[in-house]
Amino acid sequence: MKFVAASILVTMLLSNSIKAQESDSLVYAQGKVINSATKEAVNAKISYRSEPYGNIMGSLNGSSFQFPLFDGQKYSITIEAPGFASSKFLLDPVTAVDRKVIKDVELGLPGSVAKNSETTHTIGKILTLENLIFDVGTSTITKESYPELDELVNMLKNNPNMVIQLEGHTDIKGDPKLNMKLSQSRVDAVKSYLITKGANKNRVKAKAFGGTLPISRENTEAASKLNRRVELRILEN
Repeated sequence: MKFVAASILVTMLLSNSIKAQESDSLVYAQGKVINSATKEAVNAKISYRSEPYGNIMGSLNGSSFQFPLFDGQKYSITIEAPGFASSKFLLDPVTAVDRKVIKDVELGLPGSVAKNSETTHTIGKILTLENLIFDVGTSTITKESYPELDELVNMLKNNPNMVIQLEGHTDIKGDPKLNMKLSQSRVDAVKSYLITKGANKNRVKAKAFGGTLPISRENTEAASKLNRRVELRILEN
């Protein structure tokens, strides 16, 4: 009886020892998700899948992540957050240091003006602020617009000789004088936001055009939406 009890005890100790060794040998993926412009944390969906067969997969939500990389397999990671371009990359446990593969991920905007101008800062180039939204009929900037404007501030800081002009446009409906006033107040609002975020006021100009330079003169809502825009012109660089 004592022999049986001793055998069971030894088996349990060995089992616990093996589990501890397995736990000690695990490699963990670890990182943070941040806004590329503001460096603030971004709440995202992090999905992972072992390669090449996908026999291990999962997902979690948050602005940071940590999960084990089992069996020495490589893992493909996809990070997605509303309003940002997704990020995809591969993690390899052989690159671990102290059993950790650390990867902080910066998310940028899809098609943002700052991203589009990364490869060319040609003087005279005109870019549309695609992600800039105002409350209807006002110069109030919505919160959804902040990430793109923050990237614009970052672009100016990274290019200290750049001077830009914000150009406001409305649709061709209604009173031309009121349209001109609205377009001026909107570019002024954008300029003020950029300055409060650290942009040099002498490098940001603002000019209103109202409805004098429409992209389309068709009498449709699609045309009106196209005409209502704020553009950025690079004056100096």
